[in-house]
Amino acid sequence: MASGKRTDAIAALRQIVNSDEFDPQGFYNTGNSFARLGETDGAISAYRKAIGQRKGQYSRAFNNLGVVMLRAGQWDEAYDAFLSALKLESFRYAEASYNLGRLYAARGENDLAMREWRRALAADPKHTAAAQALSYIGNEERIVIEQSAKAPRPSGLHTSASTTPAPTQWLPRTPANVRTPPATRPTKTVVIDQVSYDYLQKARSSSERGNMADAVDNYRRLITRQRGYFPPANLEISYALLSLKRYDEALTNLLEVANRDGARFPISYYHLARVYELKGELKLAENAFSQAAATYGPKNAQFLLDLSRVREKQGDFAGALEAMERYVSIIQQQGHSVPWGDERLTSLRQKSATTPSNWMPCALRIFHSLQILQS
Repeated sequence: MASGKRTDAIAALRQIVNSDEFDPQGFYNTGNSFARLGETDGAISAYRKAIGQRKGQYSRAFNNLGVVMLRAGQWDEAYDAFLSALKLESFRYAEASYNLGRLYAARGENDLAMREWRRALAADPKHTAAAQALSYIGNEERIVIEQSAKAPRPSGLHTSASTTPAPTQWLPRTPANVRTPPATRPTKTVVIDQVSYDYLQKARSSSERGNMADAVDNYRRLITRQRGYFPPANLEISYALLSLKRYDEALTNLLEVANRDGARFPISYYHLARVYELKGELKLAENAFSQAAATYGPKNAQFLLDLSRVREKQGDFAGALEAMERYVSIIQQQGHSVPWGDERLTSLRQKSATTPSNWMPCALRIFHSLQILQS
């Protein structure tokens, strides 16, 4: 690298990763080298090899793996990596807590981010980055305890009577909502009573430790106390339900958040799309992935890969190609490489060129875009 031979340096690192040596520390260091060069795929392979050789007992490698995946927009994988690092250190790993907080902040879940940054400071009071992050985020989306002894009241976000039927279908929002940047979204401090707050923290702790059934139970108690709707809890319970493969229940909660507070919790679009894809409802999955991609923009190009995938499943190869081209362009503009990108693009171009009926999905997409513009 010092002599300007980047290609040779990367080739040397790949040679290390492909070796059969037992050297978890060496693979960890190789992952760090790949990460400094912006070679995401190489870093992920090296860290995973280090973790595998230590039979999963390598918290630093898990943390660094999470950092690389967070940069790449692979948020679910990053979450799993950070949580694995924290579990190995009995949730006393300041750097992993700090990075998990960064992930939550990227997803728009600021209360969870603050929870992690406080935990980072509890583990390491000198962690200046966590202290600065807490100072910067302020009270946006903060959940605080109501001081009075009044009866429980709704969160202040929206009111919802318990008899209100759950929505049955997700509807895309208008471009005005889609294009609202995170910094200008309306923010509020959310107030709940002490008992509800305790349920929330119990649910989060149970979820972190893998006790999803207990997490679901505590989330439901909180939601009931809040008259059937409390966006952070409805969103977080859906994650627990997804891990339990209770997809219909997860879908109900995600629909609530996406339809009523999607602009404030845009990650709901992504998880909604995942459920629709699992259920085989590919058009709805495409719509929701499109919403996630439009809302986050270059901040997370990963959603374009999901969009490309579901379009390809529907036979819309031109649409899949368009999403993939946007993904590659954004990643390259960010200074990262996509080693497998050319092969994927070539495959989609060939499929698009040899599919005569492919004009129909494109025409429908253009027609839908015109309708939005007119509205």
